[in-house]
Amino acid sequence: MSGLETIKINFFIKKTKLLKNGEAPIFVRIIINKERDEYALKKSILPKQWNETKQLAKGSSEKSQEVNQLIELHSSKIKSYFDFLIMDNQQVSPRIIKEKIVGKKETRRTILKIFQEHNDNARKLIGIDFAPDTVQRYETCYMHTKDFIRWQYKREDMTLEDLNHQFIRNYELYLKTERKCAHNTAIKYLKNFKKIVRIALANGWMKKDPFATIKFKLKPVDAIYLTKEELDTVINKEISIERLRQVRDVFVFCCFTGLAFSDAKSLKREHITTDTNGITWIHKKRTKTDQMSTIFVIEAAKKLVAKYEYEPELIEKGAVLPVLSNQKMNAYLKEIGIICGIDKPISTHTARHTFATTVALENNMPLEVVSKTLGHSSTKMTQRYARTTEALIQKNMEKIKDLY
Repeated sequence: MSGLETIKINFFIKKTKLLKNGEAPIFVRIIINKERDEYALKKSILPKQWNETKQLAKGSSEKSQEVNQLIELHSSKIKSYFDFLIMDNQQVSPRIIKEKIVGKKETRRTILKIFQEHNDNARKLIGIDFAPDTVQRYETCYMHTKDFIRWQYKREDMTLEDLNHQFIRNYELYLKTERKCAHNTAIKYLKNFKKIVRIALANGWMKKDPFATIKFKLKPVDAIYLTKEELDTVINKEISIERLRQVRDVFVFCCFTGLAFSDAKSLKREHITTDTNGITWIHKKRTKTDQMSTIFVIEAAKKLVAKYEYEPELIEKGAVLPVLSNQKMNAYLKEIGIICGIDKPISTHTARHTFATTVALENNMPLEVVSKTLGHSSTKMTQRYARTTEALIQKNMEKIKDLY
């Protein structure tokens, strides 16, 4: 709602749709800003008895008076609904006013209904076309969309016809202000929502793409990783609280293997094998991308696996490590960061970045090998995880410092 809505009401006859008695049906067209809609008054008149300039029936015959009274009634109704919607800060459009007067003649597809259908189908395809976390993200986006429609438009749902450029901009503002989402988080939700719009467009349920002139750009974010000194501190810190010790072990295991949180959580004993040379490997498809990760398990990681090898709960599930929910892991990692005196916002994803930068590249592991370990489809993606640190620069420059 811009607060600058203006309405125009036109009455006209359709000479191209003459009835058998030679009369033309009378229509009313509602125009609000650049949107328009129209409906029939269920009244007709001979074309020669219609005054196009005044938009009224000519003369004072009973028929003309009846038509003009109907025109006045509908004009008054339209203005009243328009004023009410504006005063009540509701969504206003020609279609909404038309439906209030003539009623809904057909069931229109709505935003939330299409979104829910998509999510229901996605849930059935978990493990086939969708990862559980992806479905969860769409369900969270659905809730944000539902809350936004209530907050902005005071409605429980809206038709696809109500989706326009301003809706998207209002939604973006809502996510960043009311929901306090960071820029990149808001953009990710809008991209999820954009998929729902693409489904509607592909099925011909919408004529215009509300995202047509909108381009979303993620802001580059510096990856958080632990230095060798910080990682050593976390590994060697004496922690008396069991839940924190377990979270530390899972986090460090991910630092040694490059596994993402979701992959560590779904890691099964069957994914770990030992070849004829006695080398232990993890072969596992990534939950997020379905790309295969091929991981050489170093001795320090093997010790962590062995630590939990005989835990009854893990044996029953076939799991390798006691991995909590991502939310709990992140909360406890903040505590661990404080205990270890590390002034960084540590999260489960920090482990993956730490592996790529501190454990792998700083120890001269080629980027192609890091990429395969992380389960990336290209080294370009790996470069987003790995950072050229001062330690890495120094290590390589030492080789040429006496060259000349």
